[in-house]
Amino acid sequence: MKESRYELIIFWDKSDQIFVVDDPELPGGRTGARKKSAALANAEAASELWIETDKEDGLPVPEPRGRLMFA
Repeated sequence: MKESRYELIIFWDKSDQIFVVDDPELPGGRTGARKKSAALANAEAASELWIETDKEDGLPVPEPRGRLMFA
């Protein structure tokens, strides 16, 4: 698995008691897990699959923009 170059935002969801990872550059890019490391690994895998699927479908894949000014 390649390391994602997209910005990821990690936060604790108090109501679900999990770490959530948002990938604001890829639509629908949100994953979660009870451990921060697992949530991050899930996000990396989801991003890779998202990109692979779009490429297979001939859809454009956005270039990573780096740090966003807002979240």
